[in-house]
Formats: sequence, structure tokens, C-alpha cells
Amino acid sequence: MRALGIVLAGGNSNKMKELSNKRAIAAMPIAGSYRCIDFVLSNMTNSHIQKVAVFTQYNAKSLNEHLNSSKWWDFGRKQGGLFVFNPTITADNSFWYRGTADTMYQNLNFLKNSHEPYVVIASGDGVYKLDYNKVLEYHIAKKADITVVCKKMDEGEDVSRFGVVNVDLDGRIQDFEEKPIITTTNTVSIGVYVIRRRLLIELLERSASEDRYDFVKDILIRYKNIKKIYAYEMENYWSNIATVDSYYKTNMDFLKGNIRDYFFTEYPDIYSKIDDLPPAKYNTGSCVKNSIISCGCIINGTVKNSIVFKKVYIGNNCTIKNSIILNNVYIGDNSYIENCIVESRDTIRANTTHVGTPSELKIVIEKNERYII
Repeated sequence: MRALGIVLAGGNSNKMKELSNKRAIAAMPIAGSYRCIDFVLSNMTNSHIQKVAVFTQYNAKSLNEHLNSSKWWDFGRKQGGLFVFNPTITADNSFWYRGTADTMYQNLNFLKNSHEPYVVIASGDGVYKLDYNKVLEYHIAKKADITVVCKKMDEGEDVSRFGVVNVDLDGRIQDFEEKPIITTTNTVSIGVYVIRRRLLIELLERSASEDRYDFVKDILIRYKNIKKIYAYEMENYWSNIATVDSYYKTNMDFLKGNIRDYFFTEYPDIYSKIDDLPPAKYNTGSCVKNSIISCGCIINGTVKNSIVFKKVYIGNNCTIKNSIILNNVYIGDNSYIENCIVESRDTIRANTTHVGTPSELKIVIEKNERYII
């Protein structure tokens, strides 16, 4: 493909509450065995983009560890590669990334030293499948300066946390509002953009000279009447996980057979870093219904309508319902957990009860000494 990829994975969201205290949003576990960033990286490699840069910043440790090898996504076997950029202090700059445009500007040499004519910019907090080649073909056919991938949300769904666009009959964006309180349209930007590399460099340099740091507010919205900005509408599944409720809902969607088959059975595949773990073990007396159980787990109790991530131990007479149990959790005997998200590396002591509601999920973080040496 005649494009290089940029993944913006440095952001944080206070709407994730305690879940983002340990990790970046792009590193949040999804569907038992994946991280959120796996979906955009898989889209890149499936679209034959061989050169990809990931910009990280907030709580980047686990994300950087996940990205320590490009082989899982097959980047750069002979050319290109997977490049991870963290904020650095230089002779010219000592700032952290101050916004999405500033993130790319501080790594402008990566763009200048590349030779691909186009750039695909994507957020790291979306769960979806998309062939970026089709977006690029649309971009070229429309002779667009910038193409924004958009999706029509269901009626009644809250779109106030997204960028909202108004599009004319030709597909050109007439108006772009970032996180409006009230809006008359339900078409949102999914955070994926296609732009010519030289134009991106020019816009980033101009924005930096004017102390403007945000790609959406200071480039897309500011230039919407000057540049030809078009919308490419995607029709398949897409979800943003940047709130607790959306993270929970996205994971629970994978309990639906059609969603699970779409991502993990239908071509193209979703790839992730592989852990060498044994298969899940179901001991006598265990009962599992409509759940995803990952490798390395030992199940003794009852699990219903839940997602259990890697290396989780569930004790005798335990009941887990409508919950997400993150990696490396120990749940003691006779525990009851419902409508909860249990943080990774927790120990739930025996005879413990944690219950949330569908409208108010409970995040369980036990401060224990299990891993203190």
C-alpha cells in the first residue's frame, strides 16, 4: 500500500476511572486474549501497510511491552517496520505531547524521512475491522485533501463524546463539531484519517508555529471550509472503549456469536502477541455458560455471561455473572461477583461478595499483598 501508518495511543480518559490507572487505553484487554491496539495494528497489516509508528505517552509501560516485537503483526519483514515513539527531551524541546497534532509534530522527522505518498492516521482505542485501501481509493477518487472515516450511530445513542460531522450529498464534510452537547446528526468520526504526507507535514508545521496542538480542533475543524475534507462511511461493527460502560459493552458484544465470528472467524484475522500458556482447565463441579475463558485459567465455580482473561483462578463454589475478570486474578472460594470489572492481578479473598448493577458497574480493586516481596 502507498501509505504509512500512524497510531495515536498516548491518550488517557478519566471516564475510564480506575481502569486507566495502570495502563493506557490502547492497552486495555479485549475479548479474553487481545489488547485494544491489536485491532488497529491488524487493520494496518491486513491493508498491507508495512511501516507503522505508534505514539505512546500515558502509562506506556504495558503498551510498550506488548509492542516489543513487530513479528506478531508481521510488520517490516524486509522493509518498513513497527516504530514506537515516546516523548523525549531534546535540545529543541522538553515538552510532553500537548495534543495529537503536537505528537506528530514532535516526531516530524519520521514523516520527512518516509517516502510513502499518503498517511493513515488512526486512534488506538477503537475496536473494528477496516480495509484502509478502500478508504485510500475513495480519498483519491474524490481528490480530497483529508478523508475522515465516519459511522452513523444508532438512534438514541449518546454521541456527545465523539466528533460529529454534517455531510453533503457528495460526501464532503460541511461542519465538524468536537464533542457537542446537542447535535442534530448521529454521524461521528471514528478517529481514522487519510491525508497526503506532504500536506500533513505542511499543516503540522503551520499549527506548531501558531501554538496549536490538536489535530481535530486546530486542523480538521479550522480548515473545514478551506481544504476539501470528505467523509468515508463505514457500515460494519465499530466501538470506542474510552468509558467504563463502553468498555464493558464492547467486551460483552463478543459473547454474541455473530460478533465473535466476524472478528475471529471471518477473513481477515485479528493478531496479537502470543503467550505460551496451557489451555483453560475446568475442574469437577465447574459450570460455564455463554462465557469466554482464556488460556491459563483454572475454573472450579460457576461462570455465566462473563469474560475471563488469562491466568485467572476461580475457587470452589464461586459464582461469576455478567462480569469481566482481567488478567492474573485469584478469586477465593465461596465468592460472588456480579456486574463487575475486576482489575488485573487482584486477589479476591474467600467469602467475598461484589455486586454492581447494569446501569452502575462496579470496578473491583483489592489492595492486597499478594505480589509484594
